Amino acid sequence: MSTMQGQKYLWKLPVEDIQQKLDIASRYNLSFPIAQTLLTRGMRTQEAIDAYLFSSYERDVAHASLMKDAQKAVDRIVYAIEHQEKILICGDYDVDGITSSSMMLACLLPLGAKINFFLPHRVKDGYGLAVKTVERAAANGYKVIITVDNGITAFDAATAAKKLGIDLIITDHHRAHGHVPDAFAIVNPNQEDCSYPFKVLAGVGVSFKLLSLLYEQKKLELPPKVYELLMLGTIADVVPLIGENRFWVRHGLHYVNQVESLAFKVLKQNGKVTKESISATDIGFSIAPQINALGRLQDARDGVKFLLGTNEDEVRTVGNVLLELNEARKEIERSIYNQVVKEIATKKIDLEHENVIIAASDSWPPGVIGLVASRLVSAYGRPTLLFHLTKDGIAKGSCRSIPEFNMFEALSLNKDLMISFGGHTLAAGLALPVSKLSVLKKNLEERVAQLLTPEDLTQKIALDAQASLADLTKKFVSDMRHLEPFGNENRQPSFYFKDVCMVQPPQLLKDQHVKCAIFADGVIKPVIFFNRPELFEPLLEQKEKPFHVAAQVTENHWNGKVSIELSGIDVALI
Repeated sequence: MSTMQGQKYLWKLPVEDIQQKLDIASRYNLSFPIAQTLLTRGMRTQEAIDAYLFSSYERDVAHASLMKDAQKAVDRIVYAIEHQEKILICGDYDVDGITSSSMMLACLLPLGAKINFFLPHRVKDGYGLAVKTVERAAANGYKVIITVDNGITAFDAATAAKKLGIDLIITDHHRAHGHVPDAFAIVNPNQEDCSYPFKVLAGVGVSFKLLSLLYEQKKLELPPKVYELLMLGTIADVVPLIGENRFWVRHGLHYVNQVESLAFKVLKQNGKVTKESISATDIGFSIAPQINALGRLQDARDGVKFLLGTNEDEVRTVGNVLLELNEARKEIERSIYNQVVKEIATKKIDLEHENVIIAASDSWPPGVIGLVASRLVSAYGRPTLLFHLTKDGIAKGSCRSIPEFNMFEALSLNKDLMISFGGHTLAAGLALPVSKLSVLKKNLEERVAQLLTPEDLTQKIALDAQASLADLTKKFVSDMRHLEPFGNENRQPSFYFKDVCMVQPPQLLKDQHVKCAIFADGVIKPVIFFNRPELFEPLLEQKEKPFHVAAQVTENHWNGKVSIELSGIDVALI
């Protein structure tokens, strides 16, 4: 694979196999750049391409009974329903946790379950199932607790449940810390001794498998609402959109584009999504952040009431709160981001000599620092850990990483420093005494220096195919839809366009975004580089000289008209 140096990124260019590209384009009636995208992503056989383009229930979805303890959990739930035992659902405050809790209620209430739910407050309660929650449940006569999207590290809570005569059913998707809690049943495909073949379900996906097994045994159809919730939680939790996740997200998108729930209608209006057919990208950028705002800034329980609500006035009232909270969240996020950028600019965080970004403040709400960490990783290409400092000397953090550095593994090696931690390879949460932060920073820096090369720490973009401006037709966009839904491990294709020229000077919009019109092959197309103000001066000096553009192809829906535009990623000046 050849490379090209852009203004910010090292461009990894695809290796073209012209004959194979022609064969795929001809066999599937696809535009050449889309055919090349399939090749670049390793799909060279008809079997591989068919499996990717055309989801199949038979091929992509394994039976829920393969999941360890799923049958045991179903039997216990059935017993609780038949004997009218009280069941408590304990979720998490993010979209995955809120949709999982909603799904449990939507499925168990119609079966006659005596059920209630609890979602912890991010600041007052913290993450996961607490001992005090179990004790309160026991005092109120609950016999079964079902965790959703959490529980795999709830060791003390599991011990308390057993002591108090409560059967704890854990449904989770996070990785275990070597051993698991002493619970009645643990349904989590990420257990080493679980034979379920698909390991990267979201928490809502694990809940779905359990409920689908329950409904299958009762010979009942799942409530259709389940597919909306499954799709929302899966996209929002940024799990890989491959295999079974890809199948269910496609299914859910098809459902919400046919049947619009009250909640979904309000979320679309809030997000100014006017397209007839909504995509996974629309969900990720416009819909999911609104639901997340509840858990990040106020009471996540309102999110469940909102998603399941049937009273239009009540749903709209919560929807208005969501809109306000999300706008507030954006402002807080911008402020924290700018503070860290300032620390980098003044060399307080010196990226010439440091490879890990760590910053902390007692004024940063814990609910938004994960989002800011993601932006900083994107901007600087460094593993990033941001912390909210509590009054009692605890640093509660969110971290995001780069593909070359396994953050979960790195934190595992430092578990003696921490009060708690959990998560995945690229994203994790943790808590530790403030006094230990400098030691953690030192250890992470040493591990990065030990494992990564300078090339690993160079910001890179993988480009899928070369395209020309003349390729960008309605058919091209239609062909690209076959590759959806886009998300983690199935990103939206990125293309490069060689030897384009500007037809007018670039514009700087809101001091943040650079817009220009480029010309090549007899075609003019607008391109906008979001959050890349540093490109304005180089492009201004470029004038009529040709240059190369890396960009994604997008549709702009405005006033009932649809136009094809480019969302710029980078430029390479010749």
